[in-house]
Parts: sequence; C-alpha cells; structure tokens
Amino acid sequence: MKLTDPIYTDENKAREHLESLHWPHGPNCPHCGNANPDRITKLQGKSTRPGVYKCKECRKPFSVTVGTLMERSHIKINVWLAAMHLLTSSKKGMSAHQMHRMLGITYESAWFLCHRLREAMRDDPKSSGPLGGKNKVVEADEAYVGGKAKNRAHREPAPKKAVLSLVERDGRVASFHVANVTAATLRPIIVTTADRASALMTDESTLYPRLGKEYASHGTVNHSANEYARLGGFMHINTAENFFSILKRGINGVYHQVSEAHLHRYLAEFDYRYNNRIGLGVTDTERCERAIKGMVGKRLTYRRIDEAGHA
Repeated sequence: MKLTDPIYTDENKAREHLESLHWPHGPNCPHCGNANPDRITKLQGKSTRPGVYKCKECRKPFSVTVGTLMERSHIKINVWLAAMHLLTSSKKGMSAHQMHRMLGITYESAWFLCHRLREAMRDDPKSSGPLGGKNKVVEADEAYVGGKAKNRAHREPAPKKAVLSLVERDGRVASFHVANVTAATLRPIIVTTADRASALMTDESTLYPRLGKEYASHGTVNHSANEYARLGGFMHINTAENFFSILKRGINGVYHQVSEAHLHRYLAEFDYRYNNRIGLGVTDTERCERAIKGMVGKRLTYRRIDEAGHA
C-alpha cells in the first residue's frame, strides 16, 4: 500500500477503512457490545460529525475510534493511518521529529502519537502463547543499548540499558528491559516466556547452566574464544545477535536517545516488526493493519506516558 492511497490523505476514506477493519460485519457498540444492525442508527444530522452512530440499547453515541487509542484525539484519522504505515514499514523505526516533518503536525503531537502506536504494537502474552515448544529452539541473549561515548560532548561512558531477548528460530522474539543482568532477574522472564520443552541456546555466561537444566536441552557457544557455532551450525545464538543488530542500529541511528522509562515501548515496536516480518509471509500492508487492530481496547493518556519526561 502506497502513501498516495486515499486512506492516507482523505479523512472520510480513512474512517471508512478503519470501520472495515474494526467492524467487518457492521458497527457494534463499544459501550454495551450491541452488534444488532437493527438496534444501531447512523446519525446524519447537519450538526453531527461524520461517522457517528447511536446505540438503541444503551442510547449512547459512538464512532469507530471510541474504545481505541484514537479516542478523543484531535489528530485526523488519515494522519494516524499514515503514521502507522510509516512506523510499521520502516525496519529501524522512525523518529518523532521525522514524523512531525512528514505529517505536518507538531513535534509534541508526533511524540505522543508514536508512543500510542507502540502501545498498539505491544504483544499480549496470553494470546500469543510461549515461544518455542517440542523440537523447537529458543535463543536467549542479553545486550546493552544506549548512546556511544564518542557521540557525547565530554566523551564520558554512555549510560547503557540492559535488554534480554528470547528468539525462537524461524519464529517470534520477545524482548525485556531488565534493571540488572543476574540469574534472579533473568530466570522468571525466561521460564514464563519460553516453553520448557524447547532446546535453549545461550552463550557461555555463568547465568545459564542451572537454568538450562529446566529445558529439554541446553546448548552453549563460547564467544570469548571466538566460537560462534557448533555441531554443524545447530548450536548458536546468531539469530538473537541478528535481532540485536537491528535494534541497536535503530536506537543509535534513528532514535539516538531513549529514556529508560520508555525503553519497553521501543522494544515492543522492534519486536512487533520482527514478529510480522516479510520472512514470515507478512506484507507491509498486513503488518500495518494488524497494528491498527491492536489499538482496540487500549487507552494511553498523555499524563501517563509523560510521567518520566520526553524520550
């Protein structure tokens, strides 16, 4: 889908597209759940804005944005859709400054908009299920993300944040920001995210041997000895390393500075694009539409997101 598509330039077309995604069988009331077409009326008075319906059950008006991240937004729906398309189709992300220049909205609006889009991309572990399983491999590795000392005014060491990622080979990834890298902090995340019937692959870190005994098998590679694969290339964590290369290039090259308070949102963004990549048969259009559907049932207020200051 191209940015010249009318849904990105015409608000009415954008709203109709949104209704087709959220209401494939006709409008339903987000207040009471009524989906009976005979009990829902489209309001078409001169003083009524387009796209407003009224439920005859609870007698409340609603539109397709009610009950979603778009609710009460002053940004036009077509701008929302254009922003989602840009963010989901850009492999390393897109900064709020770039969004504000391309979409013609203020930086503050673009910043808030991007964080709400990341909330739409946030995975629900209950519905997605654990990574791996019988005869499957899950790779676990940690990385430290943040700025580089050479880019800082006084060349002092850059503050780094620890990230743990679990990657299922030929499958999904799940990333987590951890305060510190210890067995006590990593184990609860790993055992609740990766199915214990999986084969677990890690590096030579002393954090993993005891944890590895809880899995079907545990393989390691010794990076400090320049060992990156064993057993004919089966035993490695190169998949996790490849994911980290994309994450770091996005954080360092696109966002430049990420607040620790918001790091989990950026991780959700990178995880989402990886989990809905072309290699898994997902097109740019499908990736965007899946994220749009993820807006339903979520709210993110400016006060809540800005508690720790701008990222």
